[in-house]
Amino acid sequence: MAKDNEQKPGQVQVNMTPEVEKGVYSNLAIMGYTPTEFIMDFVFHHPGMPRANVQSRVVMSPVQAKRLMRLLEQNMANYEKNFGLIQLAEDASSQNGPISPFKVN
Repeated sequence: MAKDNEQKPGQVQVNMTPEVEKGVYSNLAIMGYTPTEFIMDFVFHHPGMPRANVQSRVVMSPVQAKRLMRLLEQNMANYEKNFGLIQLAEDASSQNGPISPFKVN
């Protein structure tokens, strides 16, 4: 008989420090890639300010980036099922403009 806190094969125990647990707020994400990695910068832009700072950078392999994309799609579908459709301004326009309204230097 397995105990409740016993780790099953293939599972990973994930720990989080109190500092990381606080999280960081981001209202802008910037992404780039190379043949071997995706780089995601999470930025906070204060309205009316000319500059914004990167709060966190995440680098992952293309395989993990695709898994993240699928996880986000699944969770977004679940969210919208529970709370309603999220409307984006760029969805209302017929132009295929940038995903973000911010200009990045």
